[in-house]
Amino acid sequence: LITTQHRHWAKYIIGQDELDKRVAEYKARFEQMGEETDHHTIQTPAIPVAAVQEEQPLVEIEEVSGKSYHGFVMTVHDPTKIRLGVPAQQGKGEKVSSMVKRLGAVAGVNGGGFADPNWKGNGFKPIGVVISQGKLFYNGLGKKASTQIVGIDKQGKMIAGHYSLEELSRMEVQEAVTFQPRLIVNGKGLIRNHAEGWGIAPRTAMGQRADGAILFVIIDGRQPGYSIGADLYDMQNILLERGAVIAANLDGGSSTVLVHNEAIVNKPSSEYGERYLPTAFLVFEHPEQANIPNIWEG
Repeated sequence: LITTQHRHWAKYIIGQDELDKRVAEYKARFEQMGEETDHHTIQTPAIPVAAVQEEQPLVEIEEVSGKSYHGFVMTVHDPTKIRLGVPAQQGKGEKVSSMVKRLGAVAGVNGGGFADPNWKGNGFKPIGVVISQGKLFYNGLGKKASTQIVGIDKQGKMIAGHYSLEELSRMEVQEAVTFQPRLIVNGKGLIRNHAEGWGIAPRTAMGQRADGAILFVIIDGRQPGYSIGADLYDMQNILLERGAVIAANLDGGSSTVLVHNEAIVNKPSSEYGERYLPTAFLVFEHPEQANIPNIWEG
């Protein structure tokens, strides 16, 4: 319960004092996992000449299954083709499938979390920061000087960890959202076992291989007979098996969705279908043509 939006229910089981203690431990562990300096590098160009000659597709999708889960891994071979999509209308989030269709993207997955105090699924107010096309679209840090981010820099290198806005600017981070925890850094997993995996749920995660390819893992859940979900240890292992040298968790639960060629590939856990979200990582054949204005400006 502590890892879900229904955290307050846990007090009826373990009491408020114990809940506060465990939440504090939970947050401290998250912060610790974002501190180690990442030293990974990627090959340039992101797609080798030989691969281009063989007409390697920009995006490849494979199914993945485990003891409790079923889902998909989407490989984006050129990380510079990714942009962060945001809603079209002020005051309302947007479905990823709608963003993909409206902006002409090849594919898309859900991005960062959002504040939804009444659980109405509005999805317009992000948690933390939103960076798109190298510009700070949204800053919800308040008095905090830094945040845990997941994103990509100007060269297509994945950035994940604890950074200040000044550091993000200096690193030329192009597309990013606030989320955590980081799962892999410098080629090694940070989740030691299933017990540290923070429960089974629908999940989305992002990673990068040494050749620059970005990996998105989308796992369905809360659907007995099809897929219950995965914990963070499962997500970490899926990414490590595919060569990820850095990886981080993204928003999950009812937000988890994968869209390709304007069709929803996975089975979102919400009975109402896709959620309205503030951000999505979108893949474009020609990202320079994408018109993504700052909907929060002003």
